[in-house]
Amino acid sequence: MKALLVKPNEITLVNVLSACASLGNAMMLGMAYNGDGRDAIAVFSQIESGGLKPIDATFIGVLSACNHSGLVEEGEVQFSCIYDKHGSPPNIEHYACMVDLLGRAGHLEEVYELVQNMVIPTDSIIWGALLSACLIPSESQ
Repeated sequence: MKALLVKPNEITLVNVLSACASLGNAMMLGMAYNGDGRDAIAVFSQIESGGLKPIDATFIGVLSACNHSGLVEEGEVQFSCIYDKHGSPPNIEHYACMVDLLGRAGHLEEVYELVQNMVIPTDSIIWGALLSACLIPSESQ
């Protein structure tokens, strides 16, 4: 467009930004499921620094990246930032990611505390993640 001296209108810019956010989310999830958590977190940081507002799928991507890479502390930080930094209340999928992350790391007491302090009602997603966590050998056994 620039080469043709065409100036994009607002609709074009909104569509391009939306496409960029979707691409970033897809990249993060791909990296997450391949264990490239640090790279996925770098993409998340670029999304934030680029001025794009993360959406629910963006947070799921970064939490999944932490989960699949064993980055427990980073996952806890990112989960807290959903509300503290971005002003969005965590949804059931965000909680499920955290239950799975903490459970895989064997932090069953933290899982129990998280579920007890949820600000939204639990559902089968949370209970399934919690039951799966109980099957994993924990730090306290």
